[in-house]
Amino acid sequence: MLSKTKLKYIQSLSQKKFRLQEGLFIAEGPKLVNDLLEMKNAAIQEVFALKEWIEDNRKVADSITVVEITSIELEKISQLATPNQVLAVAKQFAIDENSEVKSKITLALDNIQDPGNMGTIIRIADWYGIDQIICNNQSADMYNPKVIQSTMGSIARVKVFYTELSSWLAKQKNIPIYGAMLDGEDVTAIPKIKEGIIVIGNESKGISDDVLKLINKKITIPQKGKAESLNAAVATGIILSHLL
Repeated sequence: MLSKTKLKYIQSLSQKKFRLQEGLFIAEGPKLVNDLLEMKNAAIQEVFALKEWIEDNRKVADSITVVEITSIELEKISQLATPNQVLAVAKQFAIDENSEVKSKITLALDNIQDPGNMGTIIRIADWYGIDQIICNNQSADMYNPKVIQSTMGSIARVKVFYTELSSWLAKQKNIPIYGAMLDGEDVTAIPKIKEGIIVIGNESKGISDDVLKLINKKITIPQKGKAESLNAAVATGIILSHLL
């Protein structure tokens, strides 16, 4: 049984200011919670679960703090339209901002606003073995519940940090910086790469002017039809498929 204080506390973590203040985030659903429980760098503090999840995960439930709750309580604390058995409260990941960009591929996100796009891009990066993403400060919060859900556990395997992107890019010397845009070189004709920073811009406005001037390799996905643009996450997947 959840107290009113605990219930309100968990609900407050849906808001960015409280997540920052507490250094915590929420993860929901059996697959996501179980994935996080298996990862060494994912420090889960508490799990709130229905009896059926506890019975199905008895070994896990005996090794961590699990509070059995009712489906009505789960509905009250869940951020999902359809709550799914279990919700975990976990510590935010320790981030080392001294990122190394030599001899590897790094993604840079410039004003990615949609949480679903952000989470899917993190998941795509994980699929292609990219272990770090640099975001400007205006991009969607990585701990937004929709972002966490969209990553499907990849949030624990990909380092994401936020900074003043143009200043950070300006410091990356002798590293090719690729920018996804409409007037670039056909990405399908570019040889595979093993080093570089790939910048993905805002869903509707593209790459901002202060970042654009630092791009030294413009790339594009050749258009065959009449669609105005591609979804940012879809574009990221296509670009990585060709470049890697």
